[in-house]
Amino acid sequence: MKASFRLGRIAGVPVGVNWSVLVIFALIAWALAARQFPRAYPGEPTWAYVLSGLAAAVVFFGGLLAHELAHAVVAKRNGLGVEGITLWLFGGVAELRGDAPDPGAELRIAGVGPLVSLLVAVAFGGVALALALGGVTGLAVGAFTWLAGINLLLAVFNVLPAAPLDGGRLLRAAVWKATGDRARASVVAARAGWILGTALIALGLWRFLLGAGIGGLWLVLIGWFLIGAATMEERQARVGSALRGVRVADVMTPRPQTASAEMTVGDFVDHYLFAYRHSALPLTEDDRPVGLVTLDRVRRLPADRRAGTTLAEVACRADQLVLARPEEQLTDLLPRLSDCADGRALVVTDGRLVGIVSPSDISRAVQRSSLREQATAGR
Repeated sequence: MKASFRLGRIAGVPVGVNWSVLVIFALIAWALAARQFPRAYPGEPTWAYVLSGLAAAVVFFGGLLAHELAHAVVAKRNGLGVEGITLWLFGGVAELRGDAPDPGAELRIAGVGPLVSLLVAVAFGGVALALALGGVTGLAVGAFTWLAGINLLLAVFNVLPAAPLDGGRLLRAAVWKATGDRARASVVAARAGWILGTALIALGLWRFLLGAGIGGLWLVLIGWFLIGAATMEERQARVGSALRGVRVADVMTPRPQTASAEMTVGDFVDHYLFAYRHSALPLTEDDRPVGLVTLDRVRRLPADRRAGTTLAEVACRADQLVLARPEEQLTDLLPRLSDCADGRALVVTDGRLVGIVSPSDISRAVQRSSLREQATAGR
């Protein structure tokens, strides 16, 4: 999930917001200000309902951010890299680089998010109770009560044992600990996610037919998202299982063709384009990679700018490259593949380029591993 704009950094973690958050924010604020608060606390001026609805929606997303930030901080303490946090349509996501090194780390990373949501719920519930005991009534108590309830619901929903929810990660940690097989554990959690998604879709359709309106459709949308995410996780788990034991050197294209970063795009298109067999071209200086340009990046540059633009200006920069070692396990490389390099990694030894790994190289490796497994099973 891509961020539409960045909010900055918290605890060293980049925080972004997808445009879809604005839709959910508006829906929550409207539902509270126009319906829930006026019904529960009649007689207040319109501006009070609007202000309370907006404030509750803002604080709610602050709780979501705290939930994801907890994941990110604990992940960093367990040796994982964190690309950032993005708030979006279905809440938030902490973008982690790689997988937990062991079931214990998986448990800690997954469990801290719902725990923080539960603590937030308890804190808001305590404030609401203190206000009520102090004789305060009306919107103030209502807003804190709603925040306590929604964060409690968030904690409970997230611990349901189904991927990609935090509960799915907890289930994966438990199965991983019991079997010693991370791939099998991932498949079990993904299957649970598929079951939960199907159940939510069925429940949502049933409620919609009974007149629940947008509430039923929302459950259908959540269920559809869970099924899609769970299916993707199962596919990734099976790919990881198929590639177990395969090294980067086993699949890379050795000694790839390279180009100078100072070459203009126009010169490359006019004189060198058809001499290159691949759609990605490493840029090097003294055999050291300084960038990676793809045909898609060249294609997006207007023709009238090609003569004055160097390959370095349209390439994935050196600090954005995904680098790997020949002896590295391919399964360790897969989570690091970045969008900038279009799923490609440059293989280096002592800082010098020795190969490149592309999506087609990985696809061939999966096909060969599948054939090997079939041959082994047939013996």
